[in-house]
Amino acid sequence: MRVVALGAHVLDTLVRPVEQIPSGQSGELVEQIKMTAAGPAGGTAVVLSRLGAAVQSAGAVGTDALGDLLLALLAREGVDTSLLVRRDGVQTSGSVLPIRPDGSRPAFHVIGANGSYELEDVPWDAIAAATHLHVGGPEFLGEMAVKVLSYARDHGVTTSVDSLAPADPGFFELFAPVLPFVDYLLPNDEQVLGWTGTDDLVTGCQALLARGAGCVVATAGADGAVVVAGDLIEAVPAFAVDVVDTTGCGDAFSAGFLRALSLGYDARDAASFGCATAAQVAGGLGSDAGNYDLDSVLAFVASDPTPVG
Repeated sequence: MRVVALGAHVLDTLVRPVEQIPSGQSGELVEQIKMTAAGPAGGTAVVLSRLGAAVQSAGAVGTDALGDLLLALLAREGVDTSLLVRRDGVQTSGSVLPIRPDGSRPAFHVIGANGSYELEDVPWDAIAAATHLHVGGPEFLGEMAVKVLSYARDHGVTTSVDSLAPADPGFFELFAPVLPFVDYLLPNDEQVLGWTGTDDLVTGCQALLARGAGCVVATAGADGAVVVAGDLIEAVPAFAVDVVDTTGCGDAFSAGFLRALSLGYDARDAASFGCATAAQVAGGLGSDAGNYDLDSVLAFVASDPTPVG
């Protein structure tokens, strides 16, 4: 599997556990502070590489120290960073994530260089040579996203999309034109319901199919995932794990799902593999949490772990 992961690359700074922000100038001791390569393109690239795919990251980062660290973290995971362009005068995209004891978290985010990617930066030859193009954060690419995804389709490359856009119909319309060129759309349940204005997840997924997506696979946290494509409607349970941090679980699901497809899994079983991959990440801090590879995730699934619900 040869993948170009194009779009939002983010340096996350995670702190845990955080129950409240200290008042005034006071401070509080915590157990762990960590920095990770993240984002719907960067985080997915990391996990795909761990699962044995050959991955090239494409996007924009600053020439700042944050960008240096982000590239180093990606390279350490085996991701090819040669397609990432460096931008002077703009900071690398970053997030600060205070992780609550239950694993949930708010986020403080700077878009930074992710908003500076231009059509002339797109690695057309690398996309044409790939087996898969994963676009993370198409809303940052604007009209360019349609050109990139349609180009991939024209060259026989399988396409997938994951978005950072909030669960709001207005934001959805910013990237909805890409849907006819997307083989696999990978949103979360809140996005599906908010984008489509429905209170039923399957109905919302079907509305996204009607807008052109080939298959919609919506994650739903502890409720697992739903796969909707044509007449196919499959609910896939999550696996029971002790959750430390939910950061990166969506990216890990996407990576596991896409890697399983490349191995010949059908969409339902690929979604289950995605849930198994997300379970590895949920047990630690950040999108690169866990010590796993393709064989260990396959063994985890084969061990018949307890599903949630």
